[in-house]
Amino acid sequence: MTERAGAGSGLGFGLGLGHDVVGFARALRDAGMPIGVAETEAFAQAVGWIDPLVRREVYLAARATLVRRREDLAVFDELFAKFFGGPSRGQPAPLAPRHDPQRVFRTALVSYMAERAEASAREVDVPEHEKAASAHELLQRKDFADCTPAELDAIARAMRELRLDLTLRRSRRRIRSRRGDRLDLPRIVRDAARRGGAVLALARRRLKLRRRPLVVLADISGSMELYARILLQFLHGVTQRHARTETFVFGTRLTRITGQLQIRRVDAALGHAAREIADFAGGTRIGECLHAFDRQHARRVLGRGAVVLIISDGWDTGDPARLTAAMRRLARRAHRIVWLNPLLGRAGYAPEVRGMAAALPHIDDFLPVHDLRSLRELAERLARIPRRKGAVDRSGARPGGRSSVPAPSGLAAVPAGEVGSASEASNRGEP
Repeated sequence: MTERAGAGSGLGFGLGLGHDVVGFARALRDAGMPIGVAETEAFAQAVGWIDPLVRREVYLAARATLVRRREDLAVFDELFAKFFGGPSRGQPAPLAPRHDPQRVFRTALVSYMAERAEASAREVDVPEHEKAASAHELLQRKDFADCTPAELDAIARAMRELRLDLTLRRSRRRIRSRRGDRLDLPRIVRDAARRGGAVLALARRRLKLRRRPLVVLADISGSMELYARILLQFLHGVTQRHARTETFVFGTRLTRITGQLQIRRVDAALGHAAREIADFAGGTRIGECLHAFDRQHARRVLGRGAVVLIISDGWDTGDPARLTAAMRRLARRAHRIVWLNPLLGRAGYAPEVRGMAAALPHIDDFLPVHDLRSLRELAERLARIPRRKGAVDRSGARPGGRSSVPAPSGLAAVPAGEVGSASEASNRGEP
């Protein structure tokens, strides 16, 4: 027997049906579901296309027009049973996940105003979600230097889930592949020998793809102290997830902390690293530290297409000519140099300090690193690094939203996202 929707529910014909449609939508809205006038009208139109006395058809029409999230199904089923009859758990209807009474009030107010508007009134989009940004969304855009200790703890927890997946490179080793570009002659001969000389298939091989190595050089001088503490936690997570990571910190001297960051517990790892660092929150001699890196470690860690991340605000008390020479040598040996500057996220910033001006012509990507959103955008940028050395990444604008970054004197302004790429390509003679 067909189940009737009106049984024991008060759902009837004419005005009664319309009243229950609006009342049901309002009940869902009061429970925290995002129901507005558009959803209510869609439900009312759907009821006009079905048999309103068949409960199953009413249920499917309501679910198709009023439910957008899987987590709202329990709320919807409970209230539908209450309004239109059917099995119920006998408990008060639950609230929708992430229920915010203020947001529900705003949604109800907007819906009421829309219902009372004249038919000839012009429709206006209400950006409700943009005006009522959640605390999580605000934390994504808050500068690390402005965060409270509790907010820094929340950011540290979020950074543990962040992954840096660098692009792949072709190694010299070849592996079996059905669509390889070369024939595997030894395997073809072995298979033919087992089959009496008959060749039934042509085995092929291709170059093996491997993740690029990552080399991090982080500034821990006094001007970077507010950012260095949180970025060291970020580097610990990077080292844990990316096995081929080498991490160095520098101020007035260069210190390798790769082994310390490989310790699984973040507190223990940072504690061991702090004991190795003798110049934390001190002065800055970027050129001398990069020269020490080139002399002691570059031959070992910069092979196989390594990507270099330099985290610094560019304030340098050393000789700019020495920094220029060190950056030139680093650019020749690394596949790509990405410079992360926390000051780049501030409005009106220009890379005019002498250290930043000396390094800028040899940088492939010049990016901000001042909030959680910039770290997520860094992960996206590293996942699409061009395979050709010195190539310009044209797949997206530089994170931060500004159309261009002012260049220091002597350098032309370069479009955002191409600050280092264009100038470096010019130095290397590439288009």
